[in-house]
Amino acid sequence: MSETGFRERVFSGVQPSGNLTLGNYLGAIRRFVEMQESGKETIYCVVDLHAITVWQDPEKLDRATRELTAGFLAAGLDPDRSILFNQSQVPAHAELAWIFNCVARMGWLNRMTQFKDKAGKNRENASVGLFVYPNLMAADILAYHATHVPVGEDQKQHLELTRDIAAKFNHDFADRIAALGLGKGDEGGFFPLPEPVIEGAATRVMSLRDGTKKMSKSDPSDMSRINLVDSDETIARKIRKAKTDPEPLPSEPAGLEGRPEAKNLVNILAALEGKSPAAVLAEHGGKPFSAFKPVLAEAIIAEIGPIRDRMAEILDGPAEIDRILAEGAERAEAIAGPIVDQVHDIVGFVRSRR
Repeated sequence: MSETGFRERVFSGVQPSGNLTLGNYLGAIRRFVEMQESGKETIYCVVDLHAITVWQDPEKLDRATRELTAGFLAAGLDPDRSILFNQSQVPAHAELAWIFNCVARMGWLNRMTQFKDKAGKNRENASVGLFVYPNLMAADILAYHATHVPVGEDQKQHLELTRDIAAKFNHDFADRIAALGLGKGDEGGFFPLPEPVIEGAATRVMSLRDGTKKMSKSDPSDMSRINLVDSDETIARKIRKAKTDPEPLPSEPAGLEGRPEAKNLVNILAALEGKSPAAVLAEHGGKPFSAFKPVLAEAIIAEIGPIRDRMAEILDGPAEIDRILAEGAERAEAIAGPIVDQVHDIVGFVRSRR
């Protein structure tokens, strides 16, 4: 138990949008695997409800869900030690999201920069789901009373919204929570205020073509990213052609300022080797990129190659993937179902027990 009275529990999710990248791996999946050693309960979700906030071809969504699950497993996520499932199999997510739609304020959602980025100039034609999906993200987390959430920098604002929703719910229903004896910790709230887990040298891996933009599977240029299914030869070619500048690497991190592409490549090697950027530069400072890039390519291949091969083996057995997801959904429902039942009691819904 944490000091707040809640069991320490990690929750995070990844959208099944296909084409897993090095950015997905270093920024999320590898950290999920490492969190299994934290002593906290770990719950990881393929967030297929989030995926459909923009149009998805059903057959591609089906395939991408299994591919992401295979990526989790190939990277070392153990379904016996962690709960792994796809979101749509656990109704608690959607149920709680609707309640949070009625707790969150329009002004809060209007401030979400990711909606503005994704909707662009076509905002009026964006789906309602895209606008309110931060409330679903809050439900994903709070349905499990999660206390820690591994997130990238671009999702930190949404976690702050999750904390705001939890705090408002706790405040709005404080008397009811107390009357039902459902409060925890000194504050007596029903929901915890989850903490972000943002750590590591490459929590946000950038494009190989533009160091100011995040590495994305939706980028039109395949040369902008390393895909987990890329061959060794493809990885080496993409790193060789990655955008850089004519200056050699500096010997200290301060020398990377104003050099986003150089900083990105250094951060990637630092993350792969478990070093700080300063340690990488201490070893490679003064070298031209023609000498640094082969080292980086070898490090990526050494890390990604076995995962790629294992993914292919796992994807040959889709029935086993489906079994793992179904079993994980049952375990997730066993946690989230009672919590959402208690939310129904707090809100005042008349219902029969599950």
